[in-house]
Amino acid sequence: MDAYSIIVKPHISEKTMNLIEEKNELAFVVYRESNKKQIKNAFEQLFQESVKNVNTHITSKGIKIAFIKLVNENKAEDVAVRMGVF
Repeated sequence: MDAYSIIVKPHISEKTMNLIEEKNELAFVVYRESNKKQIKNAFEQLFQESVKNVNTHITSKGIKIAFIKLVNENKAEDVAVRMGVF
C-alpha cells in the first residue's frame, strides 16, 4: 500500500503540539484499516526518520489517530517544521 494512502494528514491540536515538545511524538490521521507496522513503514518512507513506537486511537467519530514516537530527541520538532506545523 502507498505511504500517502496510509498517512492521511497531520492531526494538530493543543495536546499534540505539547506532545511534539515534551515527548518527541507526532500525531497523524491515518487510514482506518492500517496497522501499526504499516504506519511505521509509511512514516519512515515519507520523512526518513526512525520510529521508536506507534500507538493508535480511534475517536468517537471513527477517525484513527496514530501517535508516532521518534528515536532521535527533538526530531519531532524538525519534522513538524518541514510539514509547516510551526
